[in-house]
Amino acid sequence: MVEVTLWSSLSAATGGKQTLQVEAKDIRELFRILAEQYPRLEPFIDQGIAVSIDGVIYRDTWSKELPKDAEIFLLPRIAGG
Repeated sequence: MVEVTLWSSLSAATGGKQTLQVEAKDIRELFRILAEQYPRLEPFIDQGIAVSIDGVIYRDTWSKELPKDAEIFLLPRIAGG
């Protein structure tokens, strides 16, 4: 089980929960479980969520394993230019 902290507007999609306990082995499984448990998160996942694991940001490496003792944050992808 890993503890995931949601950044900013993502917590509104979980009923205000800012931290979640999730049983997932990698980022892909994390997103699948979150979409099942919190359907309002699915549009954010589809648009792209960045995952910070111990301060390193992963944007498209969904096979990255989630260490049990890691600090994990989910951040909405920011558009800009």
